[in-house]
Amino acid sequence: MEGKYRMVYRIFVEKKAGLDNEAKGLLNEAKNLLGIENLNDIRLFNRYDAENITGELFDYAVKTVFSEPQLDNVSYSVDITDAYVFAVEALPGQFDQRADSAAQCIQIISQGERPLIRTAKVYALYGTLTDADIAAFKNYVINAVESREATLDLPETLAVEYAAPETVATVEGFITMDESALATLLDDKGLAMDLDDLKFLQAYFRDTEHRDPTITEIRVVDTYWSDHCRHTTFSTHLDNVRIDDPAVQEAYERYLAARVEVYGEEKAAARPQTLMDIATIGTKTLKKRGLLPELDESEEINACSIHVTATVNGEEQDWLLMFKNETHNHPTEIEPFGGAATCIGGCIRDPLSGRAYVHQAMRVTGAGDPRKTIAETLEGKLPQRKICQTAAAGYSSYGNQIGLATGHVAEIYHEGFVAKRLECGAVVAAAPAYNVRRERPAPGDVIVLLGGRTGRDGIGGATGSSKSHNMKSLTTMASEVQKGNAPEERKIQRLFRNAEVTRLIKRCNDFGAGGVSVAIGELAPGLQIDLDAVRKKYEGLDGTEIAISESQERMAVVVAAEDADKFIAFAQEENLEAYRVAVVTEEERMVMKWKGNIIANLSRAFLDTNGAVKHMDVTVTEKDLSVLSKAMYGSLREMAADLRTASQRGLVERFDSTIGAGSVIMPYGGKRQMTPAQSMAAVLPVLPGQETDQASVFSWGCDPDHLSVDPYTGAHAAIYNSVAKLVAAGCDYKLAYLTLQEFFERLKTEPERWGKPFAALLGALDAQLELSAAAIGGKDSMSGTFLDLDVPPILISFAIAPIKKQDVISPEFKEVNHPVYLFGATDETAESLKATWEAFHGLCQEGKVKAAWAVEHGIGEAVMKMSFGNNIGFTSSADLKENWHLGMWGFLVAELTEDVEIPGVMKLGTTTEEPVIKLGDDSATVQELYELHTATLEDVYPTKAKEDKGEIPTYSFEGKCEASPANKVNKPKVLIPVFPGTNCEYDSARAVEKAGGEAEIFVIRNLTAEDVARSVENFSAKVRESQIIFIPGGFSGGDEPDGSAKFITAFFRNPAVKEAVTDLLDNRDGLMCGICNGFQALIKLGLVPYGKIIDTDENCPTLTFNNISRHQSRIVHTRIASTKSPWLSLMNVGDVVNVPISHGEGKFLASPELIAELAANGQIATQYVDLDGNATADINFNPNGSLCAIEGITSPDGRVFGKMGHSERIGDGLYKNVPGEYDIRMFEAAIKYFK
Repeated sequence: MEGKYRMVYRIFVEKKAGLDNEAKGLLNEAKNLLGIENLNDIRLFNRYDAENITGELFDYAVKTVFSEPQLDNVSYSVDITDAYVFAVEALPGQFDQRADSAAQCIQIISQGERPLIRTAKVYALYGTLTDADIAAFKNYVINAVESREATLDLPETLAVEYAAPETVATVEGFITMDESALATLLDDKGLAMDLDDLKFLQAYFRDTEHRDPTITEIRVVDTYWSDHCRHTTFSTHLDNVRIDDPAVQEAYERYLAARVEVYGEEKAAARPQTLMDIATIGTKTLKKRGLLPELDESEEINACSIHVTATVNGEEQDWLLMFKNETHNHPTEIEPFGGAATCIGGCIRDPLSGRAYVHQAMRVTGAGDPRKTIAETLEGKLPQRKICQTAAAGYSSYGNQIGLATGHVAEIYHEGFVAKRLECGAVVAAAPAYNVRRERPAPGDVIVLLGGRTGRDGIGGATGSSKSHNMKSLTTMASEVQKGNAPEERKIQRLFRNAEVTRLIKRCNDFGAGGVSVAIGELAPGLQIDLDAVRKKYEGLDGTEIAISESQERMAVVVAAEDADKFIAFAQEENLEAYRVAVVTEEERMVMKWKGNIIANLSRAFLDTNGAVKHMDVTVTEKDLSVLSKAMYGSLREMAADLRTASQRGLVERFDSTIGAGSVIMPYGGKRQMTPAQSMAAVLPVLPGQETDQASVFSWGCDPDHLSVDPYTGAHAAIYNSVAKLVAAGCDYKLAYLTLQEFFERLKTEPERWGKPFAALLGALDAQLELSAAAIGGKDSMSGTFLDLDVPPILISFAIAPIKKQDVISPEFKEVNHPVYLFGATDETAESLKATWEAFHGLCQEGKVKAAWAVEHGIGEAVMKMSFGNNIGFTSSADLKENWHLGMWGFLVAELTEDVEIPGVMKLGTTTEEPVIKLGDDSATVQELYELHTATLEDVYPTKAKEDKGEIPTYSFEGKCEASPANKVNKPKVLIPVFPGTNCEYDSARAVEKAGGEAEIFVIRNLTAEDVARSVENFSAKVRESQIIFIPGGFSGGDEPDGSAKFITAFFRNPAVKEAVTDLLDNRDGLMCGICNGFQALIKLGLVPYGKIIDTDENCPTLTFNNISRHQSRIVHTRIASTKSPWLSLMNVGDVVNVPISHGEGKFLASPELIAELAANGQIATQYVDLDGNATADINFNPNGSLCAIEGITSPDGRVFGKMGHSERIGDGLYKNVPGEYDIRMFEAAIKYFK
């Protein structure tokens, strides 16, 4: 495997001993999960092959791009004789972020063309292993849907020869096929449509077009009519309805009355009854009654949208508040990382295409028990643990990279999810209404394709997600899984935040299900699409593949012809490709051209039929509801350890919850950050220099156990639960809006199976009308079947309401000796509960509610979790016996400042200083319950890691800041570079401007070699005009190749940039700062601790992966250890400041000698400390395991400052459930330095 001097260069990179967390973690899984007892050790190598690169450049890249001397061992060959060695690589056509980022880094260094890079993971297994052992291990690490075993040989070239197709086939004889031939075609082509649809298609081509279709036309129609795109199941006509359940029958009669109210008696009688009609009739009814004044309506449907009046810098503005839910159940089931990543990616693009800035995400997932072993895994399925862990990594990776605050994460467990995983994302977005122009496209308008390029990933995704699956299908779906590229989508977010850009857009569609055929095809009735204009990731795609590929991070935008060049220029400024691909035509047909030929020419009227009309009967059986009135648990300890109530902190804290500097509450609250929030709240995403107190709260409700017993009452309860969580957070329930997520088994042609979603939607309709809360959007997934296994009936209610940030309430108990009340109802009517909610909201407005929890798995769960955050106990005064653990919905447990007497409200007990929970005769300490609560999922989602057991000094440097600038400046200019993957630039600019500086955001462009050269030239010039450089956080290059900030360091090592930075620091006494990803760049450049850009070696300090081997996001406490730096000149040694952290590579590493030198020179600026202010290795306070608890360091004179914590993410009224001081005043100090 020699390759140093070949045309293709090869390098192997292995983490040094003690830093090989991934290898050690995999060894543990192989022994304990796979049961490979004779496996003694594992070594992992990242293998890089490079072509179109000089030997000199490759050797330089080995030290600066492919590896890091402090962390990695490198070799040009791997000659291992005492181990079994094999390699794994991505399937051809799948996006490889590691290879892509490496190529971009090298191009930044060379300013030439990008080299070809290919990567693989090489495994060396040590031990006496059987063939079965090796097969089990390979099966665990190779998912055939997205990867394959790679050869160990060095290829002669990395260039791939693709066949160059010239035509697409016509399906000869299609219009004369008999039913048997049509059925064969249906199976051979793997179509999602049924035989009736295919017959309908045949009749259209026979009777209207008088010709056979091309395969492109069949694939496009199959995509258009898929259940995913056209909700075929929900549109099926329900002809005969039989209901044996009296409660459901009464609900059905209320539905029929609503139809008459909305449509009129004559139209209601003629209009078919469908699941879609039941799902939407609630909104139509409430709208007709004049109860939805905030509803935003338009022909363009991108996401749910309501109007909210926000006060921005003292001025009232009309804003659009958008929200959307999305599932990627099928893709995540077969390829968890990519499926979950593109779940959130696709969810973001819906409101983003509506020109709103997406600022918050929620993730609700469903799984079987993830603690089960491999031996308990069904044949043909991935282990539940593997799906859960890998999907969490995928969703969080994408969301964290794009810069989205994931404010709430929850996973629900039910064995039915073994049939198919539930992977559901929901997002909240907002924009000034002025930014959003909506016009009907006119003939002559231009369609511009914006963003990523087209490949084979995602082909058939819409149709694939519409199918139920068997074991064979799980191995033949590689192309159906989309691959996400979060940095690319981040660029679109930035572009669409510019009102000058969005005001050019008449209509916009994202490339979700269906690719070009749907994303462009839906924009206007008449279109002529030039498939040759669509830019591709690689050659070899035929016209059909280009038409239906669902490659991600793309938008189709309609602009007037005269605005196209202007729009494209704006896109290029944001480092985005944008180009014309279609025009709007007068004739209402969708025409696609490829290689000079028309390969699709379809009538709009025909496409819009959605295929053959489907008919079905429905039967609803009577349910036994007695189980719902029984206690769920027999004791506090049983409840604390149950899977349904168990702590998910190890899952939740891998998601960035603070980016955007708008999160009003953290996912976990209290000084100990142990009480989980039930909802998420954030202020509207105003631009830097703007302030608002307008916020929203977003919540969810769903209990698969209840829905399995009875879909009708289960769905009804889901809506009440979601709205109750809003009420508990301080919202007025009358302002709530909903969106629903349905996930059901394959309904087949069985009336009883159809009865489940039918009953569930009737339950949801009743709740909507009772609460006057409209479900103005939704998403259905109706293929939750694997062989004879079905998912549980699922209806998730997502609820949103506007609120002022100062009015948000969090659930952790705040003080001792406060009364705790249950807010219920005087009877079983909706009016009674609403009256109680009204009374509760009045108490909130009066400041009498300190904490509140919407009851789910019992009152006992509520008081336990409310106790965790601040270690406050509870003693009951009410005698509820087993009813402490009765499941309920709509009820609230609240800590009040004083006693009250209100109908439907009962005193439960009192908060206590003693951290013990006493429910009658049952009692346990808060600590014991917390340990039980966290142990349940610790092996699946760890919260603990190996820690340094030695004593850690708490540093105090007595010297003061002595640095001063050569020239005074009234308003210093702060240059903020934006690299592909940077995501903290807005937060950084806001902090700078609030402190009195002038922030300039500079986008680094690298689409071409010319772009790179121009960026270097322009950035260097900007440095010479600025006083401060601030490198913000993010994931430059996706934190690849295998290490953070390599893209940034490659840029700053360019001679012109290096010279400008050196001049700023050495000759002009300027300042420089890097936070998180920026700190990683500073330390790897040598700017900290050495004060200059150098080629670092193995003796230099660095930052590496957290001890826990995953991303960490929470609030930590940092203590000021030195004020020698100008950045900390307004603080005092010993001050403790709360700071949000969000990183996967924050562990500070250095030799003991260097640490001692830094401490003596006052260069250790900040340390992680515990609640008593002492430096610690405890992972609850030192999230990454940094040596000596070091969080931030400076250059020798203090003018360059790097730190991991996001001190720029501050603002009034944020993180209010984690008390403490958050302002380190570093930006104020930096601006003052120049005055």
